[in-house]
Amino acid sequence: MNPAPLTLTAPAKLNLMLRILGRRDDGYHELQTVFQLLDFGDALSFQENSDASIQLHCPGVDLPPEQNLVYRAAQLLRQACGKPQLGATIAVDKKLPAGGGIGGGSSDAATALLGLNHLWQCRLSLDDLAELARQLGADVPVFVRGHSAFAEGIGEQLTAVSIEPRWYLVLTPACHVSTAALFSDPRLTRDSAAITLAALRDRRLNTHWLNEYAGNDFQPLVESLYPEVGEAREWLSRHGQAQLTGTGACVFAGFESESAAQQVFAERPEGWSAFIAQGVDKSPTHRQLAKFAATV
Repeated sequence: MNPAPLTLTAPAKLNLMLRILGRRDDGYHELQTVFQLLDFGDALSFQENSDASIQLHCPGVDLPPEQNLVYRAAQLLRQACGKPQLGATIAVDKKLPAGGGIGGGSSDAATALLGLNHLWQCRLSLDDLAELARQLGADVPVFVRGHSAFAEGIGEQLTAVSIEPRWYLVLTPACHVSTAALFSDPRLTRDSAAITLAALRDRRLNTHWLNEYAGNDFQPLVESLYPEVGEAREWLSRHGQAQLTGTGACVFAGFESESAAQQVFAERPEGWSAFIAQGVDKSPTHRQLAKFAATV
């Protein structure tokens, strides 16, 4: 009889601010951003199998397994462990929209690294896993590290921060934003002023700090290319300080309580997709793994 699968949450993230400082010689962009982890996300279940294969079940995602970040993460970890005989069956319950700018694919990949490292007893450190994560994408390391963070470089240089608790309403317009197209668009602003580490104020970010530095350099371009994003943000801005997250379609606003967010959620126009989540400093993935490890 197979043991019960290991099930973990792959949390969403929000970019509470996002600045583009310039383009590097290698074509990548220098960024500064604040990653806020949420207590809501996809669910991934992991179970060992004995045939040395990676079996991925991800309903609703129209991608060959070899192109899925979860599959690639599993293959990368198996290679890093030097154990090609390892196998696993992975089921992904998608709750986060693709192309939303809330880190769904990156978080799934990071959760695969964390979950399989535990399941396969690879015993790789977080530093080792973060290096593997970097090979999968710039947003993957923050989910491996498992803490809300101020990020620099291309998003991989992380400084853990504590963010004043807030509830967030996230709206998902019915469009898919192409990150690659945004970065290559000549209209994108690439000369924002950098925030110094001194401005982090002991790495504790309160509402005043967040309001002072709020904004997303991608927002004007995204709204010009996808008018429905601007429509959603303008509606949400009637109820709070609303902005775009990441390089996707989702827009969000923060509220002091769940009930305040729920009230706005109930008033949203018919047919608009949305969810409510609480911001957390520590990833639910790490909390679940710690709890699981304590029971075995």
